[in-house]
Amino acid sequence: MISDRARAAQAALEIPLFLELLAAMETAAVQACINAPYNDHEKRQASALEARAVQQLRSRLEAISKEGQDEPVSRKAPA
Repeated sequence: MISDRARAAQAALEIPLFLELLAAMETAAVQACINAPYNDHEKRQASALEARAVQQLRSRLEAISKEGQDEPVSRKAPA
């Protein structure tokens, strides 16, 4: 059974504008990190942290959206 929380996460991930905003924020943060002056470690660190936060938000939403779904049974032999 899929929870309300999982349905809400799925709904958020189906909004094109939301996905576009996340992608734009991540791209901007990565570009700011790459283009930070060589000696501006604080700016590079802050930009990298921002990019990671966007990635974690997206990953968390994807994980929540899959809550309650049946996991496929692995047919591989244990190593």
